[in-house]
Amino acid sequence: MSGRDYREIITKAVCGKGKKYTEDHHHVSPNYKPSSILGCWVINHQYEAKKRGHVVDITGTYDINIWYSYSDNTKTEVISERKQYSDQVPIAMKDQKSLTNQFDVVARATQQPNTLECEIDEKQKQIRVDLEREFVVDLIGETKVWAKIEPNGFDEDEVDISGLDSELADIEIDRE
Repeated sequence: MSGRDYREIITKAVCGKGKKYTEDHHHVSPNYKPSSILGCWVINHQYEAKKRGHVVDITGTYDINIWYSYSDNTKTEVISERKQYSDQVPIAMKDQKSLTNQFDVVARATQQPNTLECEIDEKQKQIRVDLEREFVVDLIGETKVWAKIEPNGFDEDEVDISGLDSELADIEIDRE
């Protein structure tokens, strides 16, 4: 193998990955003493991610909306509170051969904040909300790959792509 048979290509690629699932709880203060919980949902989720050392810090906010009854189930109200959170996602896989320590961070919520349980906390005179969220992060950095050079090119008709159809059939498509 000579140096003329291969080329070094410097490109951006995923050089690190991390994932974190979090269960969290919050207390929401209603205006009236609740009789029962009629519904609870989380909306307006916003977040940003920054790399700090060997973790990615994700800070965000969301609104918790709770529909509850009060006055012995004769009246209802919806209360909304904005909550903040901070998650540290450890980088579990990192390419040690990346060319720089400068990375673009791409964070995706694979599980948007979602209510697990919402119940009246008599001791606190509040409503306790248990929820879940999950993030996956990718660190995008510069790295080097090698490509084999075919000096005479290749004939597309001679390339065997018979296995391609079965490989493509195994790919799950996210239609959302």
